[in-house]
Amino acid sequence: MPLDIEDYALIGDCHTAALVGRDGSIDWLCLPRFDSASTFGALLGTEDHGRWLLAPAGEVLETTRSYLGSTFILVTRWVTTEGEVEVTELMPHGDRRADVVRRVRGIRGNVAMKQELRIRFGYSDAMPWVRQFEEKAGHGIIAVAGPDAVVVRGPKLTAADHAHVSDFTVSEGETVDISLTWYPSHRVAPLRPDIDAGITATTAWWTDWAASCDQRERRYEDLVLRSLLVLRALTHEDTGGIAAAATTSLPEQWGGVRNWDYRFVWLRDASATLEVLLSRGFSGEALTWRNWLLRAIAGDPGDIQIMYGLGGERELTEVTIDSLPGYRGASPVRKGNAAFTQYQGDIFGETMIALAKARARGVEEDEFSWPLQRVMLRFVEENWQRLDHGMWEMRGPQRAFTHSRAMLWAALECGIRAVRDYGLDGPAERWEALRDTIRDEIEQNAFDRERNTYTQYYGSPGVDATLLQLAQIGYIAYDDPRMLGTVAAIEDELLESSGLLLRYRTEHTDDGLPTGEYPFLACSFWLVEQYARSGRLPDAVELMDRLVALCNDVGLLSEEYDMTSGHQVGNTPQALSHLGLVRAAEAIALAESRPAPETHEVDTGGEGRP
Repeated sequence: MPLDIEDYALIGDCHTAALVGRDGSIDWLCLPRFDSASTFGALLGTEDHGRWLLAPAGEVLETTRSYLGSTFILVTRWVTTEGEVEVTELMPHGDRRADVVRRVRGIRGNVAMKQELRIRFGYSDAMPWVRQFEEKAGHGIIAVAGPDAVVVRGPKLTAADHAHVSDFTVSEGETVDISLTWYPSHRVAPLRPDIDAGITATTAWWTDWAASCDQRERRYEDLVLRSLLVLRALTHEDTGGIAAAATTSLPEQWGGVRNWDYRFVWLRDASATLEVLLSRGFSGEALTWRNWLLRAIAGDPGDIQIMYGLGGERELTEVTIDSLPGYRGASPVRKGNAAFTQYQGDIFGETMIALAKARARGVEEDEFSWPLQRVMLRFVEENWQRLDHGMWEMRGPQRAFTHSRAMLWAALECGIRAVRDYGLDGPAERWEALRDTIRDEIEQNAFDRERNTYTQYYGSPGVDATLLQLAQIGYIAYDDPRMLGTVAAIEDELLESSGLLLRYRTEHTDDGLPTGEYPFLACSFWLVEQYARSGRLPDAVELMDRLVALCNDVGLLSEEYDMTSGHQVGNTPQALSHLGLVRAAEAIALAESRPAPETHEVDTGGEGRP
């Protein structure tokens, strides 16, 4: 059975990532990309669905682990009855290979180690053919099935019960290196990786990246930096696509069917990631992402999708993977995501805001980028009254979601500011007229004057957490009485006894699925931000402290949290959760250093704007 979600740590090379359990087992790894089929899939089944265990053979008295500085090099130290041993694990960065390296070092005594390797390609649908080989530097195996192959080098492995195992002892001062390299099966197996060089180069790359970050928080400094590193780790280095998470089908409800594939690029999440990275000085990442966007959405704006593959792939058909039973029986396991066919109007606002902030921070428009934005705005002009599925990708009826309409308002505001403030060409007066029309419609149809709150959609009696973004995008001031009334309604309807926030009440909203899910971490971070920016700093700090305590021992967050069982829930690590953490920490830092009321202008990142 897989471990609790919070018991996994991430290692990655900015192309894909592995989840390493506290017990020393790699239970999830897709090669060579985040969205490739799994090679180790025990996370969504059992050990028979693929894993790579490396751990002490005897009784373990104590286990501690941490990342090496500001890297994704994981160091796990085990104290056993025989002594102490340390395992350093990484996916080397920058060598254009798909390697996993595991270095075992004896600290004291003589520690017996065990290794169990169960390779299962194709979401555990392909048992590989395996052969042993010898080379001057030591032993190895090559496993092949269909298009995939891996070569594993290290202590000699022996076949046993559809697995390969080895036992070896590490003494004080001794080092044993083990490596796994994926390659296309029609090619010759790659040479043994230079592990010392890989560790050195990977340490330097992550450390240099982190050092270039504009760090401004006194509180939560380490967790903010780790969150920024997570966002970078989920960014595919070649394409610039930003994955929403490293996993698929980790359930949002224990044993339920709310299991989705998050290994794709949502325009919404990627835009928000870009905003955060831009605010920390990473203009290079902004340019890379903008170029990804131009490639992905080029063409007819009517064909724009809410999400794409890492390389901009458009076809993300959702299918059930019957070869994997699901995380602790939560089925089905899904590959692909049917939401790619949905229309969600909010993506135009989120994308335009991110591009506006890139422009404000010196990323110059080229011959494609501003024309593309104009085309997007023309689509908004022609489709702004269209019903949609909303940010939460409801699989129920389409509606006039308040958040979506406000994001269309924001898209037009960004276009207007581009013309007025930056001298770009465009029909600013026409956009201004439509912007004001949309605002008037929202105020008429989405604001409940009796309750003094905005509602989830036109005619809805309830609220949802997306309404917290109305202030974030500048539609309304954080301390406007209407916003404060909306916050009160959100607290009344969506705040659990645990103090965390639900996205919406599944029992009151027809989202096309059985009811039930847990508090959504990003929403609670949005509430922290709202508190901090509206004069409720003590409430912001109290909620923030509760939230950051939910990070696992290496600073990672999944999508949701079950306060009753005390476990993380949903896909992990979740970009949206870490984005929320960074924004919330920044809001608290701002409130502590310069408390001031917020304005109601769209934050396009220009000087003098909120």
